[in-house]
Amino acid sequence: MPGRKKVYVTRELPEKAMETLESRFEVEVWRDEMPPPKSILMEKVKQADGLICLLTEKIDREVIEAAGPQLLGISQVAVGFDNIDLEAATEKGIYVTNTPGVLTETTADYAFALLMAVARRIAEADRYVKAGRWRVPWGLMMLLGQDVWGKTIGIIGMGRIGSAVARRAKGMNMRILYYDLVRREKLEKELDAEYVDLETLLRESDFVTIHVPLSPSTRHLINEERLRLMKRTACLINTSRGPVVDEKALYKALKEGWIWAAGLDVWEEEPTSPDNPLLKLDNVTASPHIASGSIETRTKMALMAVENMTAILEGRVPPNLVNREVLKVRPPSS
Repeated sequence: MPGRKKVYVTRELPEKAMETLESRFEVEVWRDEMPPPKSILMEKVKQADGLICLLTEKIDREVIEAAGPQLLGISQVAVGFDNIDLEAATEKGIYVTNTPGVLTETTADYAFALLMAVARRIAEADRYVKAGRWRVPWGLMMLLGQDVWGKTIGIIGMGRIGSAVARRAKGMNMRILYYDLVRREKLEKELDAEYVDLETLLRESDFVTIHVPLSPSTRHLINEERLRLMKRTACLINTSRGPVVDEKALYKALKEGWIWAAGLDVWEEEPTSPDNPLLKLDNVTASPHIASGSIETRTKMALMAVENMTAILEGRVPPNLVNREVLKVRPPSS
């Protein structure tokens, strides 16, 4: 339809979100399962008024500088936005948004499910049965796991998702330790949580679960030195960002028995290579970055991204603006 603003979408969205988007704008979608190549992105942002993208697309300075002056916004269908060069976008007056909050409970569900699966060796047991290795009707020492009830959980990052995991841990009668750059005294009272330094958390926790964004300060936050602090019976769970954990150090820790097991939904390189040595270990439960992957939540995320883009293209401040400094560069409706 003539006169409608153009939105380029880097992957097909859930049906309800696509219908809403197409009712408002002229929409072009990259329909391949794999992300669009950088060359395609650079071509499309020259004509688009808005870009809706996923974490898998690297929206770096080169892509942003290739954009035409009409590109008003980048709407990410995710909470994280470390794939987008915020400084470059802000300089060019491009609004950047994300989808926080809506995936909190779903991601916390998955983190706790992964914790339970690792503790009780569920994925390993599944492989055991399907491989035809179950021959003894009931074995006293067969596939023994770790109890979860009443144990100590250490939560690194007590934001939305971390605190949601803590609520689940409280329901399991767990002692809750947490480390964060900001102390959250209200949550401490609500959840009977204890604020400790990172080293104390690692030494005392039976389960360590990570919920921090990726930044220069959190890259390889969990390294060899810190893994050596953990209990030999401890389990590490990561549903945040892969590079927060040094995978080479983690492999060494698991292989040599410094810690008991790990549950990983995120990886240093995604998709991780089939040759990743971590995948060869029985004490690793692996999944392909699906912590927010419920039908309901992914639909809500996409709809939120569409609403963010609608606000931007209608000259309003979007509800989930990440780079608020951009308002000085390009105020709304300008």
